[in-house]
Amino acid sequence: MSAPERGPEEPRYEPPPSVGKLLIWFLVFMVAALAVVLGGVYFT
Repeated sequence: MSAPERGPEEPRYEPPPSVGKLLIWFLVFMVAALAVVLGGVYFT
């Protein structure tokens, strides 16, 4: 009786790909916003 508790098809300790992609887009947005704010402060 082999129970596939930690098989490669079911990562239980990792977030779904959608959550990871959302986090990446959020970080990209934050970096872009920070660059815009710093650029505006620097050029004014």
